[in-house]
Amino acid sequence: MKKFVGTTSRGLIAPIVREGDDIASIAAETLLNAAKAEGFKINDRDILSVTESVVARAQGNYATADDIASDIKAKFGDSCIGLIFPILSRNRFSVCLEGIARSKNKLIIMLSYPGDEVGNHLIDPDVFEDSDVNPWTNSFTREEFRSKFGDHKHKFTGMDYVEYYESIIKKHNPESFVILSNDPKKIIEYTDAVLACDIHTRNRTKKLLKKAGAKTVLGLDDILSSSVNGSGFNSAYGLLGSNKSGDDRVKLFPHNAQVIVDKIQSIIKEKTGKTIEVMVYGDGAFKDPIGKIWELADPVVSPAYTKGLDGKPNEVKLKYLADNNFKDLSEEEQKQKIAEYIDKHQKETSSRIDSMESQGTTPRRLIDLIGSLSDLTSGSGDKGTPIIFIQGYFDKYTG
Repeated sequence: MKKFVGTTSRGLIAPIVREGDDIASIAAETLLNAAKAEGFKINDRDILSVTESVVARAQGNYATADDIASDIKAKFGDSCIGLIFPILSRNRFSVCLEGIARSKNKLIIMLSYPGDEVGNHLIDPDVFEDSDVNPWTNSFTREEFRSKFGDHKHKFTGMDYVEYYESIIKKHNPESFVILSNDPKKIIEYTDAVLACDIHTRNRTKKLLKKAGAKTVLGLDDILSSSVNGSGFNSAYGLLGSNKSGDDRVKLFPHNAQVIVDKIQSIIKEKTGKTIEVMVYGDGAFKDPIGKIWELADPVVSPAYTKGLDGKPNEVKLKYLADNNFKDLSEEEQKQKIAEYIDKHQKETSSRIDSMESQGTTPRRLIDLIGSLSDLTSGSGDKGTPIIFIQGYFDKYTG
């Protein structure tokens, strides 16, 4: 029978997940119940995605600002600490900053400009473009920055992040302050103890700081990398990927999630005889064209996934084949030739990304593509669909 539907992505309504729940069983039962109620079949190579937030919640992977303060004190002592390149986010960084500030160490926050690494702007882009400032060489004190660019509130949140972050750190140590620079080495003029707060550029930042002579160089991934006072933790990412879970507490990125995806796969195999792929997903990897914000504030899109989701797509452009390779054939002949071409292309082991037939297919990792689809399907609000079921993702035009 001819197919009329390709990839489908369904948001599955799940019960409210509580600390201590068996999230693997909940996810599997949610899928099985949805399939029965909606009348769809579960097939081999279907994909079940579970958002990281419900996984971490079930694990009880939380920490307080005081836990963060204890770890900062243990790792930095009484040193003045340079906090460089944090993102501008109440949800992502405010409680982390509160915890760091509770150490009562003198803190110097160095913000990047005109925006942070995920696209939140400190300056109106048009105002910045019209200035004579070289962002790679010019550094500013808070006062110099204000004098040059004036006040600027975040386009979406209405927050003045320079003032907001400074108010948090000065509350605990009045000697703390904010500077602005894009050169990580600039912080060494103030202190040789540095906490790199950037996400995707953290390894480069740490390397440059150590090379420049900083004595203590850690990142947010090194804070709460193990439990403090019985808190949650993440051995790989520490505070990276954490979210505000109250004025005094953060929910950390889930730890040891591989056992969970493997268990879900095993339950579905036992119940249906089908081998599905399973992943835990966080932020998608995409950029908003209006706000210019890159969504990915988590360290990775997926912290855990089953083996079938390894690798990248091996695709060709149907429109290119139809317009060039097989353009003079009848509809049936064209379909047959395209089918044969795709089949041959899939069996080839050598890379074809440089061929005209493959150009523009963007060979990103499967987990990044599928995680982004899952994030867009679930949204971040009140849909109540933290579990996503994707079918037909690996199907081809020719069936």
